[in-house]
Amino acid sequence: MQHFIGCDMHTRYQVVAWLDQETGEICARRLEHEGQEVEKFYRQFKPGAVVGLEATLPMLWFERLLEGLGHEWWIGDAAAIRAHDVRAQKYDERDARNIEDLLRTGRFPRVWVPSREERDLRQLLVHRMKQVRTRTQVKNQLHALAISQGLCWKRRLWSEKGRAELEKLELLPWAARRRKELLEGLDRLDEQVRELDRAVEEAGRERPEVALLRTHPGVGTVVALAFVLKVGPIERFANSRKLVSYWGLNPSEHSSGGRQRLGAISKQGNSMMRWLLIEAAQTAARLDPQLRRIYQRLKSRRHSGIAKVAVARRLVVRLFWMLRTRHNYARLVRMSGSPSSAVVPQDGESTV
Repeated sequence: MQHFIGCDMHTRYQVVAWLDQETGEICARRLEHEGQEVEKFYRQFKPGAVVGLEATLPMLWFERLLEGLGHEWWIGDAAAIRAHDVRAQKYDERDARNIEDLLRTGRFPRVWVPSREERDLRQLLVHRMKQVRTRTQVKNQLHALAISQGLCWKRRLWSEKGRAELEKLELLPWAARRRKELLEGLDRLDEQVRELDRAVEEAGRERPEVALLRTHPGVGTVVALAFVLKVGPIERFANSRKLVSYWGLNPSEHSSGGRQRLGAISKQGNSMMRWLLIEAAQTAARLDPQLRRIYQRLKSRRHSGIAKVAVARRLVVRLFWMLRTRHNYARLVRMSGSPSSAVVPQDGESTV
């Protein structure tokens, strides 16, 4: 009989629950990560045991340990796992027992897990995003120093002439030191971001899906690669609405009694991907006539932030169908349930 082990994972320890096949009793135990206690415990089971965990923090060392012992590890949707236990009491042993019960009864809400190489590429994108945001913070500090001296050049401040003017400003000793160190940090960050951009370009060239998505205006290699890595097999999503919800770009809803109440976007999903999509949507709204009309109409009626999110949502729908149908931007995409007009204009088709 195959063993099923429910595991409630924490940073320094884990609580496991399993069925003792001799007595039929559900056992539970706490395992400390320091030392050999974890390996000793899992080694007592024959290869082929299934260990279930919630989708929380990454534990690569634990993954390698289970693979070395010949066991399987399944990742489950944390919200769906919790929904199966309706009692208000929540503690580690109870969570482990709940996971074990879901595994043994075939109700475990298993989720797709990318390969180790894909997860490593995700780290590349996360690192680039963090460096870009750090660079923006450094630029904001330098811009504040310049404004305090009456130099308000906005984006021109980062040109060759603007930098020269910034370096010529007469500042007090500590402000001058701050300017010097910020400029040195900005140069380092610029070089790091350029190096990371080259790595992203190289990784994107190896994936035909990235080249396909890049045919859409406003979608560069960073957005396309992140989209492909985060989505995984596009067949996981039955329709574009599922993917919009996956990125947290759908409105939250609190409807009852026949009355519909829609709120702000749910933000359930990857925050980095949502940020990238909204950034790409702003560029796409300038280059694509249909998206530009949508953006301008919503901006005049509501708010620019709402307009950006709406365009990002429309962009996700387009990218979904491009991956599903393997059609590039220039091809007409029509499917049941889609708008009566084309999702993207066909070659030679008027967009007015």
